[in-house]
Amino acid sequence: MLGDRLGESAGRITGVRILPTEGEQVWIEVSFQGSGNLLGQEIADTGTYRQSIRPGGVLYGEGHVLMMSPAGDLVDWIGGGVGRPTGPGYKASYGVFGTAQTKSEKLGRLGEVANVIEYEVEEDGSYRWTMWEWIGGGMSEAQAAAAR
Repeated sequence: MLGDRLGESAGRITGVRILPTEGEQVWIEVSFQGSGNLLGQEIADTGTYRQSIRPGGVLYGEGHVLMMSPAGDLVDWIGGGVGRPTGPGYKASYGVFGTAQTKSEKLGRLGEVANVIEYEVEEDGSYRWTMWEWIGGGMSEAQAAAAR
């Protein structure tokens, strides 16, 4: 079940390169930068993910993102997901899952929950994402609130 909305960001793809083929799997590496908010804190996000195309046109990716607040709070996020092309160019839509580590008190909640992200990329390489906490199956909203 989805819990609270944790944040959002928007930005641009800053680089793309082809990685060495693994078996029959071709991988591309995508780097991006943007800004947004996370748990009410302004952040800049910088990340890289690698992506391949599975049979049937399904996009599969694994990523690593560093999120930083102007005050110096850091979040180290890792995750992965699947998606589909939705138009020409880079245009695609992804469902992403991840976890984060941080020593920040303001952003500490991120290290205590799994997260789910909707990640949309436009034809021109601009992107936006929205992140929610995942509170698990069988847990009521009241139980999730008590665990916070």
